[in-house]
Amino acid sequence: MTDVSAPAGPLTGVRVVSLAINLPGPAAAARLSALGAEVTKVEPPSGDPLAFGVPAYYEQLTAGQEVVTLDLKDETERESLWALLGETDLLVTSSRPSALARLDLGWESVHQRVPGLCQVAIVGHPGDEAEVAGHDLTYQATVGTLQPPQMPTTLIADLAGAERAVADGLAALLARARTGEGVLREVALSDVAASMAQPAAHGLTSAEGFLGGALPAYGIYSTASGFVALAALEGHFWQRVVELLGVEGSRGDLEAAFSTRTADEWEAWGREHGLPIAAVRTPGSH
Repeated sequence: MTDVSAPAGPLTGVRVVSLAINLPGPAAAARLSALGAEVTKVEPPSGDPLAFGVPAYYEQLTAGQEVVTLDLKDETERESLWALLGETDLLVTSSRPSALARLDLGWESVHQRVPGLCQVAIVGHPGDEAEVAGHDLTYQATVGTLQPPQMPTTLIADLAGAERAVADGLAALLARARTGEGVLREVALSDVAASMAQPAAHGLTSAEGFLGGALPAYGIYSTASGFVALAALEGHFWQRVVELLGVEGSRGDLEAAFSTRTADEWEAWGREHGLPIAAVRTPGSH
């Protein structure tokens, strides 16, 4: 039974088909679904590698969606996709242009057969370099956000790329509302990685940077057990921290003060006093 009291999402009535596997496309589809869109995920017979690598995450990203298996190399099954696209507002892809072209799913074909359909094409590199192979790790390697030999703790290009794909998809739908014509938007993950690297490129997060260690008010401190993050950037926060801790405000003062309690205790103390302090947790620990 439908809960008539639940507010409709802003994308209620919008139909999305995603051909994208791995992470960026499914993350984008999950966001569109959360906004109220009706999402159909079309997978190849081999499935989505995400389902095998991290099944719980896959289930989270596909919750509330219809998952359909189609072998798009088969002409009959490809026609089933075309029938689906005829009732679709937004198509999400994450294949190289040549792979889509081989399936007669390039933009020219899509636009000719379904003129009102919009598409967001998630690619690795922009324009003429869209065929260049890559993944999140190589995009981050290129823009300088890695700290070898450690692997990245999160997939910046993939997840930020998913959010950009959602934004570009909505922009395409808005443009179609004005013109009646479907619109193609390309999202290059290498461009997204470069955008996400701008704080580092401008020195904001370097060791001496404004948000990289230069300010005692913004840093990570060792405690009696674990580490705590302090982000008292605003003057009123900083003044309150100094007053409550009874320190002058040097990094040494703060190190000594934070060593007297555990990270969890400091987090509770911060909440009690309305201060931006949080215990540092490892992935999966919360």
